[in-house]
Amino acid sequence: MQKRFLIILALIILGEVYSFILVRSSVRSLPNPWRSLLLGFYVLATALTWASLIFFRRIDWAHLPHLSRNIFVAFTLGFLVAKILVATIMLIDDLRRIILGLSLKFSEGLILKTEARPGMNRSQFLKSLALFVGGISISGFVYGITNRYNYRVRKLAIRFDHLPPSFRGLRIVQISDIHSGSFDQRIAVAKGVEMALNLKPDIIFFTGDLVNNKADEIVPYLDIFSKLKAPLGVYSTLGNHDYGDYITWTSADAKNENLQTLKKHHAEMGWRLLMNEHVLIEKGNEKIAVIGIENWGAKAGFPKYGDMRKAYQGLSEADVPFKILLSHDPSHFDAQVVPQYPDIDLTLSGHTHGMQFGVEIPGLKWSPIQYVYSKWAGLYKVGKQHLYVNRGFGFLGYPGRIGILPEITLIELT
Repeated sequence: MQKRFLIILALIILGEVYSFILVRSSVRSLPNPWRSLLLGFYVLATALTWASLIFFRRIDWAHLPHLSRNIFVAFTLGFLVAKILVATIMLIDDLRRIILGLSLKFSEGLILKTEARPGMNRSQFLKSLALFVGGISISGFVYGITNRYNYRVRKLAIRFDHLPPSFRGLRIVQISDIHSGSFDQRIAVAKGVEMALNLKPDIIFFTGDLVNNKADEIVPYLDIFSKLKAPLGVYSTLGNHDYGDYITWTSADAKNENLQTLKKHHAEMGWRLLMNEHVLIEKGNEKIAVIGIENWGAKAGFPKYGDMRKAYQGLSEADVPFKILLSHDPSHFDAQVVPQYPDIDLTLSGHTHGMQFGVEIPGLKWSPIQYVYSKWAGLYKVGKQHLYVNRGFGFLGYPGRIGILPEITLIELT
């Protein structure tokens, strides 16, 4: 752990040093007072960025104007990412210089002559590129806040040979990671709920993280999400943020009371919260099982509240040919579901948000989250078992989306 911390610290220092050198070099030719003003602005912005990160938990974000807060957070994240990109490009230039210097010893100045050609040399080009990329990063993160309610419906059909005939064509709507504590626009949220209802689902599943930390965060939106109805019902489960693990409570009883209140809110909305248990859904004389477990994560130290043995109990003896699992964290699929429960046909998860940042275009699907979660967005298949990872309805931390838009999923079983 200490070694990892030192590596991260070294990268941060490297980023700050390179970024300062680039900015100072870029404004050097400007006359005063512009040179001093721009350099001073950069130093002040850097100081504010680090102060906001260090004292993040002590800042009363809830009482800041939403637009100001969102722009500030977006700028801060864009600023930090910009420095990482700048440092990467500048490091490449320095490595090029080192290689060039070593080559000069053996090339009798031939490479030097190439460097002396008229026009922009490589170092100037890389510095210009670093400034451009840094500017794009900051602009992109600020622009991304306009996408935080830009819901996208993703439709897919999954074929199962042993699906009971009564359930063929079953329309499932999945939403996940609402994170109601981040919302600031009721009308936009209501529009997303309306989009889900317009899909005419037979059944609706919610796969965790209703709030960021506290149960009362969902209260202003109870009436909106209560409109989610389906003929076969609405079923939900808990995510890692629903337990209140990421804030300090006055006592263990207060934390437990918060969780009990959250469970009541699920019931108030008409959602059947599955806590390490299963229900049987019947159509005609046929049935399928819906299993819901509490959060169970195999990555990054996330809690393992889920109990598959308890949730699955009785199903091995029951005549239920098709099973759906609601499990918030997709790492649960490879870690436990596939090796121990091969008869679970479809697992629905969320949790990753697609990191709210990435690229999804034909032929290219990428996000930094894939270096932590191998299954992070969309449909995956292992043997005969399927996993679908929803990209999230809400947002957390960064109040926006870049490339990975908020999602409402429609799955048709065929």
